[in-house]
Amino acid sequence: MLRRVIEKAAERGELTELVLMVIWNRLDVARRDDEKDAIRSLDLLYRRVETEILRSEATPAMRLLDELLNIHDGSDDDKWLKACRKHMIENFPREDPFTMVFPPGFDMEKHDGQIKLPPQDDDVLLRVDFVREVDELLKEVEAEQEKSKLHTGYDPESVATMLKQQEKLRTIRQVEALLELAATLKW
Repeated sequence: MLRRVIEKAAERGELTELVLMVIWNRLDVARRDDEKDAIRSLDLLYRRVETEILRSEATPAMRLLDELLNIHDGSDDDKWLKACRKHMIENFPREDPFTMVFPPGFDMEKHDGQIKLPPQDDDVLLRVDFVREVDELLKEVEAEQEKSKLHTGYDPESVATMLKQQEKLRTIRQVEALLELAATLKW
């Protein structure tokens, strides 16, 4: 319920840095008063609102990448890739020459049907743009990964850092799989 309210507010453009500041200030008060439940709830709310703001500011390619990564339930990678393939086919316009030149409903055999310009939609995401943007993102992330060092040790901080690194590496592998899928996608 709260998730939907936050998403609708983001769609209407009502989530701003000011909303984040208000949540942050209330979080500070809760920390000073040691209100554990309020701290936990406000922290989650802050992260959720921040995520929605970032999502609304993201490019169409990054929004699609986020959607595709969120499809994964953590269990079966093959089912996930099939669902992603289906989602990509629904989102990317066909790239064969006839569908680019002739609109849907035009009968090629009889040369019958209306030919009109397709609507100019700013959010149309071409597969090639998605591949280019995701590839650039991967290059940036991999360059950053090389700079960060792996912690070895068994103290709590090192274990937490190691787990975060493993999660990042798993996500990078998923993004690489999505990039490969998009690059080789056939309709």
